[in-house]
Amino acid sequence: MAQRIVTIYTDDLTGEESSEAATHQIAIDGVAYEIDLSPESYDKLMDAVSPFLTAGRRVRGTRAKAAPARQAGGSNDTAAIRAWAKENGYDINDRGRVAAEIREAYNKAH
Repeated sequence: MAQRIVTIYTDDLTGEESSEAATHQIAIDGVAYEIDLSPESYDKLMDAVSPFLTAGRRVRGTRAKAAPARQAGGSNDTAAIRAWAKENGYDINDRGRVAAEIREAYNKAH
């Protein structure tokens, strides 16, 4: 018995078959995504994100893997850090960046 394997490449954006579709990776806020795009769809993606890429800075050493995602309960859980800081007498705002010294104190306490 003979077996024939057929691979069909599909553009994830349009749903159309394309022999030129390729897999691309995107990472935003530490969450990595993969998408298969034809050259035309890839051009649309690059046109859309180009202003942001031009204004941003490339982070070296992160091409192979994305930064870890923020998870509740971890050291990046700002709600827990803020609650702990208030309970322990730190002056902290309800919004915005949490100071490094407060993060360090929280991490030492936990």
